[in-house]
Amino acid sequence: MKFKLQGKVIFFATNNMHKFNEAHRILAQHKIAAGMLRVKALEIQNDMLADIAIASAIDAFTRCRLPIIVEDAGLFINALNGFPGPYAAYVYKTIGNAGLLKLMANVDERKATFKSAIAYYDGHAAPLCFEGEAAGIITLKERVGNGKSGFGFDPIFQPVGSPKTFAEMTLEEKNGFSHRAKAINKFAQWYKALVMA
Repeated sequence: MKFKLQGKVIFFATNNMHKFNEAHRILAQHKIAAGMLRVKALEIQNDMLADIAIASAIDAFTRCRLPIIVEDAGLFINALNGFPGPYAAYVYKTIGNAGLLKLMANVDERKATFKSAIAYYDGHAAPLCFEGEAAGIITLKERVGNGKSGFGFDPIFQPVGSPKTFAEMTLEEKNGFSHRAKAINKFAQWYKALVMA
C-alpha cells in the first residue's frame, strides 16, 4: 500500500477545539505539525466507530484535498448495553451528563469504556484507521476539578488507574490515559515510520 506523503503536516478535521488541542499536543511530541480544519464532514449512522471515521475522512478529503485525520469517539457503558456508544455526541447534546447519571441512578455496575477511532486519508490509498480505548467507571456525580481540561462526558468518567475523572486532570494527565491519545499515538508512530522510510 503506497501513500504519497506531503511533509510532516497533518490536518485534523474537527470543530471541537478540545479534541484538536489533545491531538496537537501528542502529534507535537512526535514532531508532526497539525492544523485544525473546520470542515463539517459527513457523519454516517453506524454502530462501528471505525466505519464512521473512515467515511468522514473520505468526505473531508474531497472538500479540502489535504492529508487529513478525522476522529469518531464513543462512550460504551456496560450496564446500559453499550449505550450511548457511537451516539455519544447526540446523547450529550440532548440529555448531557445529568441525564446519563439519571439513567445510572441506583445502578451498581458502573464500568464503561471510552473508544476512539482516528481515520487517515490522503487520496492516494485506502483510508487507514487507528483505535484506542480507555476503561473506567461512570462516577456517581460530575467532578470537574479546576474545570479547564474536560469536555463532554469527561466529568463523569474516571479511568482505571486514576482517582480523578478526565475533567479533573490536566491535559498532560488526561493524555496519559485517554482513548484519543492512544489512537493518535498509534497513528503518529505509523506516520513517522512512513515519513522516515
